[in-house]
Amino acid sequence: MANEKIEFTPIGYFRSSQVHPYEAGRQPDSHHSEGVIELASGQNFEQALTGLEGCDRLWIIFTFHHNQHWNPMVLPPRGSDTKLGVFATRSPYRPNNVGMSCVKLKRIDKLKIYVEGADLLDGSPILDIKPYVAYADSFPGSEPAWLSSSEKFTVQFSEAVSDDLQYLENHGLSQLRGFLLHQLEYEPDNSRKKRVKATDDGFVIAYRTWRASFKIIESGDIKTVAVEKIFSGYSAEELQAVEDPYADKKLHRDFLNR
Repeated sequence: MANEKIEFTPIGYFRSSQVHPYEAGRQPDSHHSEGVIELASGQNFEQALTGLEGCDRLWIIFTFHHNQHWNPMVLPPRGSDTKLGVFATRSPYRPNNVGMSCVKLKRIDKLKIYVEGADLLDGSPILDIKPYVAYADSFPGSEPAWLSSSEKFTVQFSEAVSDDLQYLENHGLSQLRGFLLHQLEYEPDNSRKKRVKATDDGFVIAYRTWRASFKIIESGDIKTVAVEKIFSGYSAEELQAVEDPYADKKLHRDFLNR
C-alpha cells in the first residue's frame, strides 16, 4: 500500500571531509579521500563485523540526509541534456531517500570501518553494509542507454596548479582536487550542470570561493582538460572587508601572499 510506512534505525554514520553536496563524487571514484563508518555501540555490531575484513569492496546502504523532497524528473550530471525519470538515474532526489555506494575497504578498527572512494557526505546515516560479490554484482558493458554519448576527458594539472593544490591541502582545503577531477572529466564546459563560465581563452569553474581556469584540448580521439591556474574568487576589495561568511579569507590572503 502506498501509505504504508517502514521505519529504519541507522546502524551508524559516515564521517569524512566531504560536507557539501558538490564535494562528493557523482558515483564512487578514486578521486575522493578516505572516510570512516562509525557504527553504534551496544548493538553487538562487533560480532556482525566478523569476516568483513576479508572483503575487498563493500556496498553501503545509506540515506541522503540533506534531501527533504523528491523530483519525478531530473537532469543527470552527464550523458543526457534532457531530463529523465528519477528511477532511470542515480539522482539523490528520490521518493525514498535511500542510496547505495560501492566502496573499497581499507581497514577495520573496532566499530570503525575505514573506506575510500565513497560518494557519501559527512553525517550520512548508514542503514546496512553488504559485501561486494563480483560474480553476482558485476555486469560489464551493461549501462543505461543515455550514458552511451558520454565521453571521458583526461584531466591534467599544470605544475603550478599541482603546487597550489598541495599548498591548499596542507592548509586544510582538502576537497578541491577531487572536485576538479570529477567535475571536469565529463562534459567540462556544460554550464547547465556545473558552475562553469566561458572566457576569452578557455573556461573558469567555481568551487566555493575558489576558481580554476582550464582549456579543452581535443586531438583526434584524445580529449584533455588542462587546468592552468587556481585563483581566489574574492576581489581585492572583498578580501579587505571585515565580513567573512565562509571563514576562509585568511587562507586566501596567505595563498596570494606566499
